[in-house]
Amino acid sequence: MKNSQEDIQQTQLFTHFGTASPLWSLTSDSDALALSGTAPAATISIELNPAQAHEIRQMTGVTSSVVLSTAIFGEPLRLHLIGHKVDAWMWSGTAAHYSDTDSVAKDLGSSLTFAEQVVSEVNSLVVILDEAGRIKRFNRLCEEVTGLREEDVIGKNAFDMFVNEKEREDSRSGVGSFFENGRTFETVRPINTKTGVRTIHWRNTIMQSGVGAQERFLVCSGIDVTDEREAKARLIELANRDMLTGLPNRHAIEEHISQLLQPENPGPFGLIFLDLDNFKKVNDHYGHITGDELIREVASALRECLGQNDTVARLGGDEFLIVVASPSLHAIENTAHRILERMQQPIKLTRAEVYSGCSIGIAMYPAHGKTLVDLIRNADTAMYVAKDEGRRTYRVFDDSMNSKISEYIWLDSNMRSAIDEQQFEMYYQPKVSLVTGKIESVEALIRWNHPTRGLVPPNEFISYAEESGMIVQLGRWIIDSAARQAGIWKKQGLNLRIAINVSARQLRVPTLLDDFTQAILSNGLTPSLIDLELTESCLIDDERLAQHLIRMFRELGVQVHMDDFGTGYSSLSQLARLPLDVLKLDGSFIKSIHTDVKSQALVRSMVAVAHELNLKIVAECVETKEQADFLREIGVDYAQGYLYAKPMKLEDLETFMNISSNKVLRLVG
Repeated sequence: MKNSQEDIQQTQLFTHFGTASPLWSLTSDSDALALSGTAPAATISIELNPAQAHEIRQMTGVTSSVVLSTAIFGEPLRLHLIGHKVDAWMWSGTAAHYSDTDSVAKDLGSSLTFAEQVVSEVNSLVVILDEAGRIKRFNRLCEEVTGLREEDVIGKNAFDMFVNEKEREDSRSGVGSFFENGRTFETVRPINTKTGVRTIHWRNTIMQSGVGAQERFLVCSGIDVTDEREAKARLIELANRDMLTGLPNRHAIEEHISQLLQPENPGPFGLIFLDLDNFKKVNDHYGHITGDELIREVASALRECLGQNDTVARLGGDEFLIVVASPSLHAIENTAHRILERMQQPIKLTRAEVYSGCSIGIAMYPAHGKTLVDLIRNADTAMYVAKDEGRRTYRVFDDSMNSKISEYIWLDSNMRSAIDEQQFEMYYQPKVSLVTGKIESVEALIRWNHPTRGLVPPNEFISYAEESGMIVQLGRWIIDSAARQAGIWKKQGLNLRIAINVSARQLRVPTLLDDFTQAILSNGLTPSLIDLELTESCLIDDERLAQHLIRMFRELGVQVHMDDFGTGYSSLSQLARLPLDVLKLDGSFIKSIHTDVKSQALVRSMVAVAHELNLKIVAECVETKEQADFLREIGVDYAQGYLYAKPMKLEDLETFMNISSNKVLRLVG
């Protein structure tokens, strides 16, 4: 009888809806369950009680079933509702009579097939393990990443197949503990694949089996983060590594020093700040490729000079910073000595063999600073002092160096306005003919008369002007001032020459020749009454450039003097190649010329060479009659020094020379 009644009810569904499995739906704003089928107008709404509606609304996105007792047109009906939440406001699925197990099984099977397809095709790695670590499910993306097929790994132990042997037991025990507490967890693990090790970010959940024997499984869903982590590691490498040398960069070394300054690392250590002395010349002469090669070779050489726990970094350009892991200043100075000795050796490059010395500054923690900024600044300060005191040496920081830096800052801010405010002026020192006793030339010397500090000696600002590049602007002012004064004297009927000092730095200024030409032409000095005094360093830096410029200047009527001869490294062959007019003997040879036999021999030989090359001779720093007599005796042409006159202002010079009664004088300054 019961079966007959169930058959009638199943027939009833077919009669009303044209199918034994009508569709159902329920919305969030109504408790009316809608049933619909294939027959025309086959949609019926059934009013549910609140409890029934609430039970259906408990369905989630995972397919499940609800048993519902209701009635259609007064006839009682017991249904299986199979479905899930399809939207924020709707639930739907298929309905079947309670006894229609075939339909229920079919609908659940369809849902299970869909779920299996999702697991297989989802863009995440999905692995299901039992409590023994055996693989129960291995989706398509797992196959792609590992290079293994699901059918080949089902039932095998995941730890044995994919986990490194050293980490295998830790992984087993870790997963075992998660089975015990049953909580969701995330982890990042490397796995072995056919193409190498990949890093996977796993999210793991413990789930209970729904059918059969009650078992628990570990459901692992993962994302391959190998490429992401490698890219991140590469970015970290770029942020902390100097690409040219492979050394740590400024950011990395500052982080390292900051760690050493933490309370847990209280030990003293030292910083070495290093700057190459000859890099710009190599870079300018041979080009940036050779300059880069030099930087790499220097980086390699520095590594060889350091201890195992020391760290060297490239800050940029030709600057390096070294952390010496020693509390001993003596040990750090020994490291500096090793570096200086190594840098005195030639460095073989592809295009040339070069010498590139360096200057070093040392600062100790905590004696010379307790912060990152103070330590680096003080080591940098000591390095600049080493450069200023001759280069190719080192200096240990002390507080007095700060006053020198303050002086640099003062010079930088005040020199920029000094030219515009006409704080510079020319002084002139006569040169006297040792044959006639007449003043035949003078040297023009720049002086800085600051409004508050007073007269600033040249040795306090010229070197800074050259180092900072301000010598270019200052040199242009000297050229203009000398040409203007020579033009004034020429209008007075005096062909007085003014020689000005030109540094090696000025010779490299591309506009030097044009600036000079403009100055003499605008003051009517054709041929030129302005002469140039060059030091030997001008020839050493770039002899080819010096030769070219000397010839160009001489075509304008310039007489070229080599200043401070005998103190540099110029050779006799260079003297023969250069179209010079005058040699100026450095004052260091003159001071003891009348008593020191060796000094006399040196000067005699230099005078003989000059005369063989048809060059005139000027002796500087002549202070006594005995010196002048000896110089006259060996054939020196001119003398300059306090014996005759100190450098003086223009009005004092004109009074001294008595210009109005001596119009045949030549002025070389």
